[in-house]
Formats: sequence, C-alpha cells, structure tokens
Amino acid sequence: MTSPRSMYLAIGGHEIHVTEWGEAGWPVLVMWHGLARTGRDFDVLARRYAGRYRVLCPDTIGRGRSSWSRQPDRDYSLASYAGQAVQLLDQLGVGECQWIGTSMGGLIGIIAAAGSLRGRITRLVLNDIGPRINPESITRIRAYVAARPSFDTMVELEAFLRQVYAPFGRLGDEEWRHLAETSARRGDDGRWTLHYDPEVMRVFAAHPDDGHLWREWERVTCPVLVLRGENSDVLQPEVAEEMTRRGPLARLVTVAGCGHAPALNVAAQFAVLDDFLGFTSAVPS
Repeated sequence: MTSPRSMYLAIGGHEIHVTEWGEAGWPVLVMWHGLARTGRDFDVLARRYAGRYRVLCPDTIGRGRSSWSRQPDRDYSLASYAGQAVQLLDQLGVGECQWIGTSMGGLIGIIAAAGSLRGRITRLVLNDIGPRINPESITRIRAYVAARPSFDTMVELEAFLRQVYAPFGRLGDEEWRHLAETSARRGDDGRWTLHYDPEVMRVFAAHPDDGHLWREWERVTCPVLVLRGENSDVLQPEVAEEMTRRGPLARLVTVAGCGHAPALNVAAQFAVLDDFLGFTSAVPS
C-alpha cells in the first residue's frame, strides 16, 4: 500500500504520531527526521519503499503532530528519544528493523543501535551526521531554529524555508510546497509558524555536547552507511573518514551538490540506499 496512514501511540505519557506506509508483517524500515523537522520529510522516500517494507516515520515529541512535553529538560534529549523509539517498536510488535536517520534522527539511531536496540537495528543509514558535530554548525543551527519567525502567508513561509534549507539539494516546486505545508501550523495570532515546540530549541542550545557519541559509535555492530553532503558544515570530512576506521567501519558515500542534509529524493541517492538496504521491487510473499 503506497498511501500513508496516521497512527497515534501513547508512549511514556506522550502522544506520538507516526506516519505508516506499507503492510504489517513486511520488513520494517524506520525513518527518523532531523532536529526541527517532522516525519513527513520522508514522504518521497517512504512511498518508494512502501511496496516492499512497512515504513514507520515518527514525529519526535515536540514536533509535528506529536505532543509537547511538560518537562522539556527531561524529555527533549537524545537519550529520551532513543528510549521512546524502543517503546514505539515494542508497542508495534517490531522485532528487527533497518533505520534511516537524518541529522538528529541519525544520532538517535547511533544511541539505539549501541544500546537498547543493539541487535534489533540490523542496518543503519546516517544522513549527514556522525559521532561529532562541527561546533560552528551548531552556532548556525541555533540562530535559525531559535528565531521562531511567523508569516502572514504560506508563500512567505515557503520562501523562508527555501533559503534555510537550500543545502538539502535539488527540490522541485511541489516538493518545496510540501515541505512548507508539513512544517507549518497556525499560531494563536492566526499567522503561520513552524511546527515545533520552542522549548525543543532552548534545550538543544543548552546542551551542545549531546552529539558527542564516539563511545556509542564504538559499540555499534550492525552495517552502517554514512551519506555526507559534499558541502556539509555539520559532518566534517575528517569525522566522516574516521567513521570508516572505527567502530562498525562505516561505508561512506559523498553526495554531490548537497550540504546538510541530502533530501533523499533523487535517483542517485535512491541507488545508494537501494544497494545498501538490498532493496528490490518484488513484493514479499
């Protein structure tokens, strides 16, 4: 089934929204989004794999249609997100899965694959992220996610996102509009704003070292594919290269024409993922 379905799960006192594709009983492919994004970022990729996998695209708490935390300093952390991922899979009866994580979603994948989901994550794709984040990029990210701009029109919001997320690579007009619509909610004043809890960004800004995960990296045992945007300021080339020599000895692919992070929406990127995941178009029996 190539149409998405929404489900809402009660996890740790939160309501977690998941966009689900494919059929129950098929191999599971988790796609986890970045810091200020939602699971709908993966619609193009999820639709591609929905004929072969049960694809799960959660909204992390504080984003999208998932609930906001009343205890943000406790709940808006990588360790907390990884714990919620375990509960999500357990609640859905998922034993093993493959995992594609963009930016923050990749950090969650590293923590989970090194710990509570070790042996259950059988393949891990890290989209422009690694065990050490460039400190200069954290300063840049803080600046735009903390601004919380609002807009009178969707056209204005889309123009803002086109500027901020230009490093994603080549997106068509329909993809930019989809990105804008799935990133937006109306505020109390009726203006468009971005679909995340401002407290997420306050906590992120207060803990810049949370993304230092070399110790966890050494504990990952499953095969790992690292996609690095050619122009990325988040995953530095030397860190990406070191990931191929330590821990799970990742396979590294540089994605031309992208920064942070590749949108995973074009044929060349599909081909790399297909090869790593062992994807075929045949429907499982």
